[in-house]
Amino acid sequence: MSFASDFDSFTARLRRFFRAACSESMPIEQDLKSDADFRVSCENDFNSLALELFGLQFKYNEPYRKFCEGRGLVPQMVEHWAEIPTLPTAAFKECELSCLPLAERTAVFHSSGTTEHRPSRHFHNSESLAIYEESLWTWFLQKQKADAPKQNLLILTPPPNEAPHSSLVHMFETIRQKLGPAQVAYAGQVDHMGSWVLDSEMAIRFLSEIKNGNQAVLVLGTAFSYVHLLDTLAERGVRFELPAGSQTMETGGYKGRSRELPKAQLHELITFRLGIQRSHILCEYGMSELGSQAYQSWIEQIFRFPPWARVQVVSPETGQEVAEGETGVIRVFDLANVFSVTAVQTEDLGVRRANGFELVGRATLAEARGCSLMPA
Repeated sequence: MSFASDFDSFTARLRRFFRAACSESMPIEQDLKSDADFRVSCENDFNSLALELFGLQFKYNEPYRKFCEGRGLVPQMVEHWAEIPTLPTAAFKECELSCLPLAERTAVFHSSGTTEHRPSRHFHNSESLAIYEESLWTWFLQKQKADAPKQNLLILTPPPNEAPHSSLVHMFETIRQKLGPAQVAYAGQVDHMGSWVLDSEMAIRFLSEIKNGNQAVLVLGTAFSYVHLLDTLAERGVRFELPAGSQTMETGGYKGRSRELPKAQLHELITFRLGIQRSHILCEYGMSELGSQAYQSWIEQIFRFPPWARVQVVSPETGQEVAEGETGVIRVFDLANVFSVTAVQTEDLGVRRANGFELVGRATLAEARGCSLMPA
């Protein structure tokens, strides 16, 4: 079979899995047997897709194939998704880890960070971006609380034309397009050094204009950008009571680059200054090397990836999964990474919590990077 037919067949089945995994998820009040049956079916489907994708990536991704061969692991030897060789995110800086031929690479996402560090690169084409967008939108719909399709949207990052290599900006733009907001504002800008800065004046003006309306607002941004906005509001003694149903999504940390706030304190300030309920604050975990995102709700307090991704928390010494409640390095197996590498080991530390994780921070000596660095 050809490259196109190999991947066309796989992506068709993957898209069906996206839709089925979310539409058939059993609510809490369903009986446990039905839920258990669904989980077994979902796990079997995931394993089958993961093994097939590993075979495709071994065939078409030359640097990854050499890595696997160096470890003595080929697709015929792997029977479970957890056995698929994982690549560290640092490898995305050194190698072009893509199944896509050069001529088909029409877009690339870079990891964000200081200018002294080489960024990771995640190559895409139109089909790859379509899968990325379907993955993020399907899972986002499961996690957001908006009751109406139309709402106002405030995005605390630059617009796509100013940050074409940011996966986070692409994610936010996809959400904007899908939601079709009543009003929208991008309050971020890129300065002459290439760093992101927040136009607090624009953000406050936008919030002032819509605060007395009856349409909720969704605010999307990095933790760092929220600090800038909240500090400006505090300096002016300004508080908003945004329309009922308004919500925020924040992502990223501080990486020692500026004043840091514990997550609980940041969320308290969002509630105090913007009038948004704690239950309507959603946290996101993602990176340019992945095609899926994990979310943490106020109720659960742990991050969960969608059913088409799996997470392990592993010991950096042994590479084995740690026990429940123990800390290790976060490893992600992501089916949405169709044309790169499905098994990625991050430089982030987490605590293993059931089928999710509690985010701790960066591993020691890991390069400081992440979308929240851009506004520094």
